[in-house]
Amino acid sequence: MKVLSRDSLKLGGFAGITEHRLVTDSRVFGARKKPETFEGFGNMVYLADARYNPLGSSGMHPHSEIDVISIIIEGRVSHEGSMEHGKDLIAGDVQVQRAGGEGFNHNEINPDNKQNRMLQVWALPEQNGQPADYKAYTPSKSGVTRIYGGDNNQHTTFNSHTVMEIVHLQASESMQIAQENFTYIISGAAVADNLTIGTDAETTSLNEGDLISSQGILFLAKTDLHMLVVKKLTD
Repeated sequence: MKVLSRDSLKLGGFAGITEHRLVTDSRVFGARKKPETFEGFGNMVYLADARYNPLGSSGMHPHSEIDVISIIIEGRVSHEGSMEHGKDLIAGDVQVQRAGGEGFNHNEINPDNKQNRMLQVWALPEQNGQPADYKAYTPSKSGVTRIYGGDNNQHTTFNSHTVMEIVHLQASESMQIAQENFTYIISGAAVADNLTIGTDAETTSLNEGDLISSQGILFLAKTDLHMLVVKKLTD
């Protein structure tokens, strides 16, 4: 088990945004990769925990051949762009924009006079040249909601062998992930046991802003727990 704490990283940002970048994959960032950050997992190549300044925005900008997942954690976001222009998102909502070969432009705006918070994740598509597309979700406040990944036989989420799920556990609830994964603690606190075969038992306390890389893990929620889980599609 490896843990990278958000608060151990330098605060950066651009335009009207401040952020901690926890994943900057060499496949995308090359020589610009920050050595203190994790490499990606599967097709997931970027993860940043961001706060928009009051009335701040990213500015209109393009993307190509990337899937952009935006998880609204606090406050609101007003979405502008070439897909679903004018859509309003509130805390708990998720939008997923597939650029494909067609590409898209977007600008995400904080419409309020206080900071908001958003998790931004990028994933490489399974194949290039797909049309641009958009999906939005309001994950359940209890249990597991898939927001990305799956096979070609379903259309609820964009197809990918890299799966992303929003998880909500109440205090004292537990969840086991019996495969390799990246898990980000969006809010709350937990105790985790490493489930890697052939290693000694390892119990770790985890808090908001911790990114965990493990071969298998058991979470016990100490408080209400909100997580993003990234893993590989299984049969």
